[in-house]
Order: sequence, then structure tokens, then C-alpha cells
Amino acid sequence: MNELELKYGCNPNQKPSRIFMADGSELPIKVLNGKPGYINFLDAFNGWQLVSDLKKATGMCAAASFKHVSPAGAAIANPLSDTLKKIYFVDDLGELSPIATAYARARGADRMSSYGDFIALSDVCDVSAAKLIKREFSDGIIAPGYEPEALEILKEKKKGAYAVIEIDPAYVPEKLEKKQVFGITFEQGRNDIELNEELLTNVVTDLKDLPDNAKKDMLVSLITLKYTQSNSVCFVKDGQAIGVGAGQQSRVHCVRLAAQKADNWLLRQCPKVLNLPFRTDIKRAERDNAIDNYIGEYYMDVLSDGEWEKVFTEKPAVFTDEEKREWLDQMEGVTLGSDAFFPFSDSIDRGAKSGVKYVVQPGGSIRDDLVIDACNKYGMVMVCNGVRLFHH
Repeated sequence: MNELELKYGCNPNQKPSRIFMADGSELPIKVLNGKPGYINFLDAFNGWQLVSDLKKATGMCAAASFKHVSPAGAAIANPLSDTLKKIYFVDDLGELSPIATAYARARGADRMSSYGDFIALSDVCDVSAAKLIKREFSDGIIAPGYEPEALEILKEKKKGAYAVIEIDPAYVPEKLEKKQVFGITFEQGRNDIELNEELLTNVVTDLKDLPDNAKKDMLVSLITLKYTQSNSVCFVKDGQAIGVGAGQQSRVHCVRLAAQKADNWLLRQCPKVLNLPFRTDIKRAERDNAIDNYIGEYYMDVLSDGEWEKVFTEKPAVFTDEEKREWLDQMEGVTLGSDAFFPFSDSIDRGAKSGVKYVVQPGGSIRDDLVIDACNKYGMVMVCNGVRLFHH
């Protein structure tokens, strides 16, 4: 199959629409179920590249949760603690396979953003992963293969319309890539730079100790950023993105956005949140929304009379700012990655409030010395890798 006709492009008025191989070769994918759309394929191909790079860099199964051509979450298959199993809503699924564990982490990082995601898996989708995916609201999946039983499970989603794409893992695109904007063709070399530990040797801070787990987290951050709409930053902890800030014009706004997501990830692990008295009849998405409101600035949206009764069996106590800060102060060992240099030290100041210990960025700003000084002040270890990772 050389081309695939699509229902429409980014919007229903954008017709006709298709994907095709301009050189006449066959598409490196098979649609096993459903009818993926234009944006689905954008998410799928970006997600596949991300997880492929992660698998190559770490040797571990990897998964990504994409929404609107940026990852809401990405992760490798580090084991899950009992607390993480609970906040990711997988504590009732028994022992998860490595690829299922990777997706549980990718989906669990920012569950609200992952609602209706497109999934990318580095390895064959097994039954364990399919059972997890079946219970989440998602648009589709791309993977290098599917166990027969797993495929049947996925085909049951969305009343049989769930998009399932199989990609040839041996496919390598051409070195030059093209796209059109306003009828004008752009051409550039594909960003095929290999991100590995060899790029993590230029430690510029007073503290130099960079343990293996921090190096792995730096790679997760950089590879996630490689496929995230710029400007972008990524907070990583224990092999998974816990906060992605994408598409902001100001870098510190990226950091604030991603840091807030990272803070929410930790706040969800607080016993006060873990023990919220949810009604048994509410849906998973409603529970996610209630948690997000409860730990956020607009907590009265879910705690006011007439509202709390919709999701809780009894009215929870307010999660005060003092309680939140006390819990957040326990955060440590977080990695902050940036797709381009930090122009000011304000991003480092904000990262410090969310437990950042390790920083990786290209460097090259005229204020690098101020950024390094800020890292030294907070006892951080920073690598300047010299590689910009803009993605548009």
C-alpha cells in the first residue's frame, strides 16, 4: 500500500487528505483496526520515533502518551512502587509486563492531558498492556506488533473503532524531509541525532557527581524534548516524564507549566489525596478531574456544597497551601531538561522549588555564568550538552 486516504486533515473542512510515500514505495505501516485520522498519524509517527529512541538509548521498554503532537507523558519500564500503582489506577491489575509498566508510567504522569491520547509502544503490545489500555480513554495505538489476544482486546475499544497501527521497526526514512507551508516547500535534514551518554560529559557546575540513574533520566528528558513542540522543557523522575511544558514562547513559562505538572504528580502521592473518599460509581475521568481540582487553586469547585456530593461520600478537608508546601519539600532528585539554553536563571529558581537536582541543557547563552551560579547555589549538577532540540 503506497497511500492511505483519510477522512479529513487537521479539521473537517480540510479535504482531501491522505498519507503517502512520495517515492512510490510502500507505507511502513498497516492499519489493523479502525480509521486513524491526520492528527492520529502525526501523533503516531512522532510517538514511535520517541519510544524507539528511548529503547535504543536505555535498552528498556518505552512508551509515550501523545496529544496534539506533543507527549503528555513518556517513560521507560522502571518498576512501580505500591503508591504509584495506586495513583496510576493499576493496583488491581496484578503484575504488569515491562511494556505495560512503561505505559502505566507514561499515562500516569499527567492523566488529564493523556485523556484521549495516542499511544506509542517500543515493543510488541502484549495482553498485559492491552488490558491496561482497554480501560483508558484513548484514540489509538502504534506498536511494532501485537499478540493475537492483545489485538482482539484492543479491537473491542470504542465499539470496534479503536485505531490500531502496526509499524515496521526496520523502516528508516530518507535523510531529507520536506513539508509545505502556505504553498511553499521547506526542506531540511531529518533530526536523526543519537542522544546517548556521550553527550553528558560536560558537567559545568561545582558538583560533578552524576549517577547512572540521573544519566538515564537526562536521556529520557532529552529524547522526550526531541519530539515535543518548542519551546519545551521536561521534568523527569525515575525514568518517566513527570511534567512537560510545550509550545510556550517564553522558556520560564515552559518551566512553570512543567513544574506545576511535576508538583501535581507528587501531590497525588500524598496520603491526604490517596485517601480521598470517592464514590464508587464515578468514572475514572471524573476522579482525575476531581483530584486536579482538589490539589489546585480552585479547590472549592469540587468542595463547595452541592458539588462535593457528586464525587465524594463525605466532604474532604481543604488541602492547605502549607500542607502542600510541606509535602512538596520532600521532592528531590528530579531532572530538568531543556530543548535550548536557559536565557536567565529564573528557570533554575523555579526548578529548585520542585526538587530539581540535575539539569541538562545545550548552553550557549550570554548569561550561562548566571545560570551556572544559580545551579551552584541550589547544589545542582548541570550538564551543557551543546545540542539544541527544537521541534516544529
